[in-house]
Amino acid sequence: MPRGRGQEASTLRRVRRYHLTTFGCQMNAHDSERMKGLLESLGYAEAACRDEADLILFNTCTIRGSADERFLGNLGDAKRVKRERPDAIVAVGGCWAQSQKEEVFRAFPFVDVAFGPGEVSRLGEILARERLDAVGAFTFDGAFSGTLPAKRDRPHQAWVQISVGCNSVCSYCIVPAVRGRERSRRPEDVVAEVEALAADGVVEVTLLGQNVNSYGRDLPRAERATFAALLRAVAAVDGVRRVRYTSPHPKDMREDVIAAHAEVPEVCRHIHLPAQSGSTRVLKAMRRTYSRERYLDLAGRLQAAVPDLALTTDLIVGFPGETEDDFADTLSLVREVGYDGAYTFVYSPRPGTEAGDGMADDVPAEVKRERMQRLVEVVQATARARAQRHVGTVQEVLVEGPSRTDPSRRRGRTDHNVTVNFCGTAPAGAFTGVQITSATSTTLAGDQVGAALHA
Repeated sequence: MPRGRGQEASTLRRVRRYHLTTFGCQMNAHDSERMKGLLESLGYAEAACRDEADLILFNTCTIRGSADERFLGNLGDAKRVKRERPDAIVAVGGCWAQSQKEEVFRAFPFVDVAFGPGEVSRLGEILARERLDAVGAFTFDGAFSGTLPAKRDRPHQAWVQISVGCNSVCSYCIVPAVRGRERSRRPEDVVAEVEALAADGVVEVTLLGQNVNSYGRDLPRAERATFAALLRAVAAVDGVRRVRYTSPHPKDMREDVIAAHAEVPEVCRHIHLPAQSGSTRVLKAMRRTYSRERYLDLAGRLQAAVPDLALTTDLIVGFPGETEDDFADTLSLVREVGYDGAYTFVYSPRPGTEAGDGMADDVPAEVKRERMQRLVEVVQATARARAQRHVGTVQEVLVEGPSRTDPSRRRGRTDHNVTVNFCGTAPAGAFTGVQITSATSTTLAGDQVGAALHA
């Protein structure tokens, strides 16, 4: 929703260059691709830096406190640009904007436009509007950002949104408040988008949702499809070589999805399965609706069904009431599952959540930091040991471009979702074999074997 100041209307009509900064999850990355595509379809060009931009745009996250802090630091830079060039437009979108809808213009008077994640499809309308509305409530207009044009960073890989919102009530999570109740796209619309992407050269798609494996349950019965059926339909699209998804909820991981992993070669041998904690007591306080034992049983069934499966996870340190015994359960969970990697977070209270508003943040900061250090050490040791199994093997790699650390080498990714830096000449978008010669906890290294196969 724009601010109610008439002078911005004429300024907005003159905007021709934009600079977009993205914070947060894959859903935000997907939304940003759609924002770029929409803006460029309206005649905007991307600026290399904020100082060159007429429109300074942020796509924000409010799930973690660290994302808030990074965004606010960048917003301070936008304030500087606004002070130097008052005709520049500062726009804030995404989850933080939605959560701060009553405060954003009061606290940051240099912000001209703010909109929630449900209004991405209305961005062009908001910017082009001749008469700016007064500040009011944000709305979810019901359109999926997946229906908008996109500007992809990698031409051979694409995000595909299958649902938005979430019906879970995890006590630490603000997603339902900022993205709304879960809504699924019709399966034929998802498949049609994948078909169009494949025709445009995309060989790897990642299905996106706040809780992908509860997909379809909200659709009318005649249109309903399970997540497993959608996986198989997407994998069957001509030209698609790899199918990924994120993020599932352990409570909704069913046997038909496990079977799709085991039976469909295009469905990658990698599952990101957020645990959040290894303590049943803490999981109950988090309202995760499963116990440690149920999670371990699920991980075991997945690993038994899919040989060489890579499992990664999310883990939170220092949730309210977490004891040393609770934390020890998290450490032992990492060892028992044998994760290939983990995203680890220090708990930070989110206003508007049950934990943020009703639970004391009673684990001291120094205890959180010390536990985080121990957790990272265990995760890295486990991941490093898991990565060694690839040494001496030949892995199929989808090439993404030059290595970020050594431009003379190439970079790609296995179907386990592991980055490989290798010596070779395979172009971006090609599949190639790589003989793995060494491994760390996060990356593999090796040499190209044979000729690359173009996608």
